[in-house]
Amino acid sequence: MIISIDLILHKTKAYRHLLFNVINQHTVNFEGSLWKSIFAFLLLDAYRSLLLKRNEGEWGSSMSFSSIVWTFQEIIVDVFVGNFVFLCILLLSMRLVLNSTIQISRCKDILLAVLVSSYFKIFLIATMVWEFPSSVIFIIDLFVLSSNTVALKVITDSTMNRCIAACFCAQAAKLLVSQVSARRLLRFENIDRSFSLF
Repeated sequence: MIISIDLILHKTKAYRHLLFNVINQHTVNFEGSLWKSIFAFLLLDAYRSLLLKRNEGEWGSSMSFSSIVWTFQEIIVDVFVGNFVFLCILLLSMRLVLNSTIQISRCKDILLAVLVSSYFKIFLIATMVWEFPSSVIFIIDLFVLSSNTVALKVITDSTMNRCIAACFCAQAAKLLVSQVSARRLLRFENIDRSFSLF
């Protein structure tokens, strides 16, 4: 319980204990933990996208089947493409920050650190029970971003400014790609609807 509170408070000692003593390649089934973390991360990110769609008014009980399919397609593209770009930009910026090549095991450590430090996304589940404004989703995103920054600082032994820059660049690229892909899917949906009228 104390470690959980220290993680919420972003204490580097708690992150160091979690990432080096509790979850590492020698103490747990690393590959299994990595895949489970990836699945949970993507599932929570898909739920985040669904909440944003619902708050924008694009999700309702009077939607047609094709609208539901397009919405889910948009969510899947947003989650997979956005997180792929996030990870690529993050690893590229970490490589630039560390001024060296990153081995595969180091990439796995960075990936697991980012996934584990994204535990604040679990608070999105509270929106199933209570209704919150969409600003709460962005506050959770800020907590995830700050938590990712602390985890990167611990795992790479880099300065906080460099880790903030790396996380911010990766998150900005993810949001940019998500917006561009959403616009393209919307354009394809409008084209598909115009052809279905004929």
